[in-house]
Amino acid sequence: MKILLIIPAYNEEENILNTCKKIDEYNTKAKNKLDYVVINDGSKDRTEEILVKNKINHVSLIHNLGIGGAVQTGYKYARENGYDVAVQFDGDGQHDVEYVKNIVEPISKGEANMVIGSRFIEKDENNFKSTLARRIGIRIISFFIKLFAHHKIYDPTSGFRAVDKDIIKLFSEVYPTEYPEPVSEVSVLRKKYKVKEVYVKMHERQGGKSSIKAWKNAYYMINVTVAMFIESLKR
Repeated sequence: MKILLIIPAYNEEENILNTCKKIDEYNTKAKNKLDYVVINDGSKDRTEEILVKNKINHVSLIHNLGIGGAVQTGYKYARENGYDVAVQFDGDGQHDVEYVKNIVEPISKGEANMVIGSRFIEKDENNFKSTLARRIGIRIISFFIKLFAHHKIYDPTSGFRAVDKDIIKLFSEVYPTEYPEPVSEVSVLRKKYKVKEVYVKMHERQGGKSSIKAWKNAYYMINVTVAMFIESLKR
């Protein structure tokens, strides 16, 4: 199978080179090598300079589109270049490339169209699970996905996900710009695609600041719930 890692990056000068080097190191020993493309989402720091200097495969967006627009650009790239599986992979060092094979395996076996890398389906006290406020938010989102789409997802905001060719096509055409992970999961489930979660280990961000700052208020939770509800009403 042709596998592509989609790596959205906004102001990731402290992390992006190390993230790509770890993938390259993995490829030196892997049977099924992983291609990757960095989507530079209008970064204002040295991200572009680092990508060019180190000859890293990338697409640079003129303006910052946000995580949804950046990831959809990656799906368009995957579709245009004939990839069988696309994997969302953070550029900040939180995702472990050793677990890519785990989230791709159910797709290769025909067991799922989308596989979500989850921190919460196995008990592991050493796994990074973010702040208490964010974990509470994740549980609330999980509850509403179950309500709207009738499927339990334990880690609905995980950005470590794999999808097959059918969903690559779907996401290249339509992908939510706001709250993309939970909203797209509702969309996929309502369309009767098979979604599975597998355990992955995640790490704390290695450097820089996250571009996602919305977890600190109830306004976010209201908006994401409304967005999922609207998505659940679509045919």
